[in-house]
This record gives sequence, C-alpha cells and structure tokens, in this order.
Amino acid sequence: MKNFMVFDIGGSSVKWSVINTNGEFVESNKFNVPENKSEFFNELSKITNEMKKVHYVKGIAISAPGAVDSETGIIGGVSAIPYIHGPNFKEILRGTTGLETELENDANCAALGECWLGAGKNNNDLAFVVCGSGIGGAIVKDKKIHGGTHKHGGEFGYCSITCDFEGEPKFTSWSQAGSTIALAKGVARLKGLEEGSLDGIGVFELCKNGDEIAIKEVNKYYFIMAVGIYNIQYTFDPEVIILGGAISEREEYIDEINKRLDILMNSDLEGTIKPFLKKCEFGNDANKLGALYNYLQRQE
Repeated sequence: MKNFMVFDIGGSSVKWSVINTNGEFVESNKFNVPENKSEFFNELSKITNEMKKVHYVKGIAISAPGAVDSETGIIGGVSAIPYIHGPNFKEILRGTTGLETELENDANCAALGECWLGAGKNNNDLAFVVCGSGIGGAIVKDKKIHGGTHKHGGEFGYCSITCDFEGEPKFTSWSQAGSTIALAKGVARLKGLEEGSLDGIGVFELCKNGDEIAIKEVNKYYFIMAVGIYNIQYTFDPEVIILGGAISEREEYIDEINKRLDILMNSDLEGTIKPFLKKCEFGNDANKLGALYNYLQRQE
C-alpha cells in the first residue's frame, strides 16, 4: 500500500493529509497560509519531508484554487493567495522533496473525489456543482476532468441565468443570481435591514420560521438553482449531477430543488429528462481525495 502527501490549498489555511491508494486517511493536519511564497513552499516541503520519514510517502497531490494547468504545474487566474499564481509547483517541489507532484483545480478535485469513492463512484460521466457564495463546478467525462480549451470546463457560474431587456440589455450570471450572498442581501433589503446583517443560513432559518419575505426569496433561489441544473442536463447530459458546498448539506436542499425541477419538467419547456441529483458524500475531504485520484490517473 502506497501513501501520498495531499494538500488542499484554501484562502486562509492549507489542509493536508497522508492518504493511501485505497483513499484511507493516515494522518491529517493544517497550517495557516503564510505571508509570502518562500514561506509557503518551505512549509509544503518541510511537512512532506517529515511525512516521507514517517509514512514513506511516494508523491505529492495538490488541490488549489485558480486556473490550474495540470500539465505544466503552473496556476493561472486569481485567488485569495496571489503568490501561488506563476510559480511552477512541479519543479519547485521536485527540487525540495525529490517527489513528483500533480495538481488540479479545487472544484475539479472535489468532483474527482466524488467520482472515485463518493456519490459518483458508479458513474463515468457526471457534473459537480459547488453551491454557496457563488456557483462553481466541474465536468467529469469517462472518470476524467474535462477542462476545456481554456480551462473553463464546468465553470457553470459564468452562465447567464437571467436577462432584462428593458432599455439596455442586462444579464445576470448564475453565480450572481444563485449565490447565498445575493439571497441574503435581497432579503435584508426587502426587510429594511442593514446590509450584512443576514447570511444565507439566517435566511433559511427565517424561511423555516414562516417569514413571508424569506419564503418568497428562498422559493426564487430554488428556482434559479433548478434552472441552472436543468441547463447542465441539456448541455452535457450527465448520468448524475452532484451538489456540494455548505448549503447543500441542508436536509431539505435537494428535495426543494427537485420540486422546482418537477415544475420545469411540466412547463412549456421541451425537455423530458429530469436531472438526477445527489449530495456530495465527502464534504471538504472530497478535494483531497480528488487531488490524489488526479495524481494516480496521471502518474500510475
């Protein structure tokens, strides 16, 4: 049984685990994101070299934000950690640890983790949607990430979900319309509350307690999610669409979206294939499992 060093780079901390080829977690911890690039790579290298002695790790797998180029080992785009964009992770970590490194975008890793051992383990083709303060996602085709020509495959949040043609055309992306931030701002405004006084969780609690404004806005939110999911089904036609993100953990979440999908299926739209939804099984650990699965696909 081989062990691997796996890092999940987040906005404020880097979570790490030693994981074996069965997807079993051997040891885990985390550290705060350092202030500069030198400290960042020193920390990755130090932990890896320590784990090489203890658990004999054979390679490094990384889940990272941004436009990750798995071939070159360079991360493009932008994120909350500016200094990770530009350096060649593969070259740097090979030089400091002697180990091969593979990296992939964090949403893609979550999708791969679910495809390997989670909600999509019995599927070859799936879409993964990250629901939360924005909309992210990934496309898995034949158990592998479909990144697209410009590394934007699965960036569902950029899709236009609503438009207004009164005067100059105005378009709203799914990430803007379907975010919990937009939901909270809308409810706060309608209730005459200060902006920032509500978050998504607070809105759903108001809805649960019978607040009429929250009920109306949450209903609208679920329809926006259903429309986006319906569009994925008729663009990619996956076997299953897996929903992740903290909000998807709500017990009623998938049932409520399914109710709106039923309304869409019985409307004047011509689609006859209802999307099949499942909840992410591994939560935050999906990123690390997917990072390892990506490594195994590329190296083993």
